[in-house]
Amino acid sequence: MTLLDVQNLVLSIHGTSVLKGISLDIAPGEICGVIGESGSGKSLTALSAMQLLPEGSDCSGRITIAGRDVLSMREAELCRMRGADIGMVFQEPMTALNPVQTIGHQVAETILIHEGTSKAEALSRAAETLARCEMPQSRFPLDRFPHELSGGQRQRVVIAIAIALGPKLLIADEPTTALDVTTQAEILSLLRRLVDEDGMGLMLISHDLAVVTGLADDVVIMKDGEVVERRTARTLHRDMTHPYTKALFEASGHQPDRTESRIEEPLLKVESVSRDYLLPRRTFLGAHPKMRAVDAVRFEVRRGECVGLVGESGCGKSTLTRAILGLERVQEGSITLDGRDVFAEPDVRRKMQVVFQDPFGSFNPRHRVARLVSEPFHRLNRSATTDEVDEALTSVGLAPKDKHKYIHEFSGGQRQRIAIARALIIRPELIILDEAVSALDVSIRAQILDLLVDLSVTYGLTYLFITHDLTVVRSIADRILVMHAGRIVEQGTTDEVFEAPRDTYTRRLLDAAPKLPV
Repeated sequence: MTLLDVQNLVLSIHGTSVLKGISLDIAPGEICGVIGESGSGKSLTALSAMQLLPEGSDCSGRITIAGRDVLSMREAELCRMRGADIGMVFQEPMTALNPVQTIGHQVAETILIHEGTSKAEALSRAAETLARCEMPQSRFPLDRFPHELSGGQRQRVVIAIAIALGPKLLIADEPTTALDVTTQAEILSLLRRLVDEDGMGLMLISHDLAVVTGLADDVVIMKDGEVVERRTARTLHRDMTHPYTKALFEASGHQPDRTESRIEEPLLKVESVSRDYLLPRRTFLGAHPKMRAVDAVRFEVRRGECVGLVGESGCGKSTLTRAILGLERVQEGSITLDGRDVFAEPDVRRKMQVVFQDPFGSFNPRHRVARLVSEPFHRLNRSATTDEVDEALTSVGLAPKDKHKYIHEFSGGQRQRIAIARALIIRPELIILDEAVSALDVSIRAQILDLLVDLSVTYGLTYLFITHDLTVVRSIADRILVMHAGRIVEQGTTDEVFEAPRDTYTRRLLDAAPKLPV
């Protein structure tokens, strides 16, 4: 029996062909992984099954769910089907959830709309559903708001909303991309358990081959709106025939051609740094309790090397990064760059720049690239020259003419190149890369990693590479720092940490990381 059957699906939006004869099927209890880069049509295939397409869409072919023809349904029938027969889990849970409603209300809302039960019964069932998603009321009351939860907990709430009515098909669109490796492993395990318990089909959309091949039964590879290959997950790495599939595997395991730093002179010194935050008072007249976010952290970054900082969400990475950049003062210890204290001598901060995870969110969309790239010069009280902007764009593989465009005219990989150009333009000595490649497709990620290595050689740059992706940090870092609960629990060369980890937490991170079959 086939649960989801898509045959010769053709989709155009305002006359532009997007999907070109897509065919795939999913049986009850089966996990089908759909892999492809941005723009390949993965998400639009899923949205076609739910008929949640943008205006101007023209959809043809055949889509059936449990034998029902989706394309012939009226909107009222589609509304009854969404949630009841098919649920969807989105990539960014904070965006998918309503920030002003409690988690209990949001899970219960689906039940109230579709079944018209009493509010008390809907909340009771919402509590049961959240408990199935490993969020029992004893630890996570229904009156919690999304901002009070971690990323993994919010994703569990989104999953609870999607399965509240026991749908036959669940679509998970990049459900773990923004999560650290241990939380990712927990979410994938939860999805596997729900499929086994409920017998529903799961369409798992991702650009991460290791994640999909480790969980799925079958894998569908998409490129430019077409299915180019379908294999069982266990044998894909042996039986793949299409050049694009082979290119994806090659990019996933890509190792930039780098040489380890031989310069022993330290550029950045972090010495016994601690950072506390005040928490709300427990009583009206009581003292503010403190939370230690960074606890006696000590390390060095030598000139010309790339040091990876790895740890789960909440371990203190971001707090430490803000302190290094001079944005948050510390209660104990010192931070020096090139022998100068970053707090006592603010001018030294000009030697540091940062590249963020989301390049689109870090740019003002109303300004052209020339102004965006030249922003660091505002701190130097002068404007960048045309030659300086052109040189910065050329150094990251873009053309000088690109300075006249707006940021929305570029792909994700091109935007990240522009972010790197902005960091480079004032010739910093240290660049901090905060999850700079975690949201990129594997082939684009490989290009950016190669670019970073080339720039390091050309300009003598030093990198502090912050990430939760162990595959990435292994490919580019000379040394690795592992952070847990505000402390550096392990540090050493990349080979030492990966081949012979000493700390239990490091071993847990390595065990949780998805691995490509060999």
